[in-house]
Amino acid sequence: NKVTMKKEMVYHKMLTTQTPLPEIPWNIYPRPMLKRDSFLCLNGEWSFRVVEKDGQTLYDGKITVPFAPESVLSSIDKVFTESSTRIYETNFALSPNFQKDRVILHFGAVDQYAKVYINDIEVCSHTGGYTPFCVDITERLKVENILRVEVQDHLSSLILPYGKQTAKRGGMWYTPVSGIWQTVWLESVHRDYVKELTYEVDGNRVKILSKGVDKADICVQMIDGKLNATMENGVAEITIPSPRLWSPEDPYLYHYTLKYKDDEVSSYFAIRTLTIQPVKGIKRLCLNGKPVFLHALLDQGYWSDGLFTPHSPEMITEELEKVKKLGFNTLRKHIKIEPQFFYSECDRLGIIVMQDMINNGKYSFLRDTALPTIGLIRKNDKRLHKNEKTRQAFISTMTETVKILKNHPSICYWTIFNEGWGQFDSDNAYNLLKSLDSTRFIDSTSGWFINKLSDVDSRHVYFRKVKLSPKDKPLVLSEFGGYAYAVKDHVFNTQKVYGYGKCTSREEYVERVRNLYLDEIIPLIEKGLCGAVYTQVSDIEDEINGIFTYDRAIDKLLPEEFIDISEKVKKT
Repeated sequence: NKVTMKKEMVYHKMLTTQTPLPEIPWNIYPRPMLKRDSFLCLNGEWSFRVVEKDGQTLYDGKITVPFAPESVLSSIDKVFTESSTRIYETNFALSPNFQKDRVILHFGAVDQYAKVYINDIEVCSHTGGYTPFCVDITERLKVENILRVEVQDHLSSLILPYGKQTAKRGGMWYTPVSGIWQTVWLESVHRDYVKELTYEVDGNRVKILSKGVDKADICVQMIDGKLNATMENGVAEITIPSPRLWSPEDPYLYHYTLKYKDDEVSSYFAIRTLTIQPVKGIKRLCLNGKPVFLHALLDQGYWSDGLFTPHSPEMITEELEKVKKLGFNTLRKHIKIEPQFFYSECDRLGIIVMQDMINNGKYSFLRDTALPTIGLIRKNDKRLHKNEKTRQAFISTMTETVKILKNHPSICYWTIFNEGWGQFDSDNAYNLLKSLDSTRFIDSTSGWFINKLSDVDSRHVYFRKVKLSPKDKPLVLSEFGGYAYAVKDHVFNTQKVYGYGKCTSREEYVERVRNLYLDEIIPLIEKGLCGAVYTQVSDIEDEINGIFTYDRAIDKLLPEEFIDISEKVKKT
C-alpha cells in the first residue's frame, strides 16, 4: 500500500502484522500497579469528525481508538491542520453488576488539549499529550450514555512537550500524533477506595503508602508463603527477611493485595538499590552494591502502522523479549512516555529503563546539533528558552512523569534534557528532580551542554571513533552507533533515508556493529565506561538505523550473531 504524501516523496505504509485488530483493541487492564477487578474498556470504533475553526468539516466518519488519526491502524491515516478540532464520540451503557458507588472515566493519553463531555455536559479538561487523567462521572450517568471528547493539538506553539513530533516530518523528526492514543476505560469503585499506592525501600524494610487510607490489611506473596501487615493512617511498614533483590538477571517482584473497607487492589514492589561507588579508583554505577554496565539500546517507541501505539500489547512483549535475547539489559526510552504496560513488562522481564523527559521549546539545528558536533558548545543555559509558560509546562510534565512512573523498579535512570532540546537552567532542574526522587541516577544533559549538576558525565558520539575517558563522574555514552542499513521492501521512505554510516548489506551491517563494540566500547568499559546506548531498536520513517525494521518484520541483527558480544560486555 503506497500513499503519495508529497509530490516528490512516496511513503511505504507498512503493517507490523497481518492479524486484524480485535473489536476492542488493547483490551487489557491499563494500570498494573494499582489493579482491581473493575474494568470496562471503551476502545474500538468511535464516530470521528474534524472541524476547521471556520466551521468547515474536514472529515466525518469512523476511527479506531486508541490509535491516533495520523496512523494506519486508526483507519484514517491523515494529518489534519492544527487549527482544527478533532471530535470523538461513542455510546456506552453500564450493567447493574458493574456499577458500585462511583464510576471513574480514565484516559491513558490524549494529545494535547482535551475537553470531555458526558451526555453533552462538560466533566473535565486536560492539557498535555503524554500523561493519564481521570474524572468521576457518576452524577452525569444515564441508562444510555454519550461520551464526547474534543481535542486540539497546537503543535507549532512549542509550549507543551512534543517529543519527536513535527508538522514537517523528515530525518530524525517524525509524523505528528494527535488525539486519543492510549486506552479509554471505566472502573467502578466503592465510596471509600484506594486512589494511589507508592512504596519506599530502605534495606530490607519496605514502606507502602496510600493517601486517605486510614486502616487496611496487606498480604504479600513470599517465596515460602505469605506475609501479613496492617496499614495505619496510610502507612504500612514491612520487613522482608533475606530479601531477593531485583536485577536484570533475577527480576524478582513481590506481589501483594491491599484490602481497604470494601475495596481490594493488587500491586507489587521490588527491592533494589542504586548507588555510585568508586571501584578501583573509578566511579561506577552500582545496582545492589555491585557495578552494573548499562548495555542499552535507544528505544523511541514508534510503529509503522500505529505510530505511538503498537497493534497490540503482545507486540511490546515480543520486542522486549528479542532485546533480552540479544543480551541487552537496558533500554533508553527516548523522548516518550509509554503506557504503563510497557514498564510493567520491563519490571517482569528485568530490563533497566533510562527514562527521558519529554522536550518542548524551539529546536535550533545550528545551536543544538551543528555547532556542538564540531565542539562549539554553549555551557550557560540559564537564559535559554526564557518563555515562562514553556518552562512551567516542562517542569509540570517532568513532575507528573515522576509521579506516574516512580513505582516501577525497572526505571533506574532519569534523563532531563537531550542534546539541548528545550534545555534551560539544568542545574535547577536537577535539584527539583532530585527532590522528587533521590533514589535514581539523574542525567541532566544527555549529549552536550553540560553544566555543574548531574550524577553522570553523559556523552553522544556519532561519525567518529569513541574516544572518552572518565573524570569525576560515572561516564555514560548515552548515544552512539546508528549504522544505517535499508532492507528492501521494508523501508518507509525509499527516496531519502537517514542514519550514521551506510551499510550496503546485512553482512556488512553485522560486522560493523560487532567491530564497533569489540574495538571501541568493550576496551572503554575497563577504563571506566558505565553504559553505552546503541542507536536504535527499530527503523523509524526516514531513519534506517534500527536493529529491527520499522514494520518489525526483519531482524538485522540476530542473537547468534551478537550474544557473544553481550557476554564480553557483561564480563568486562
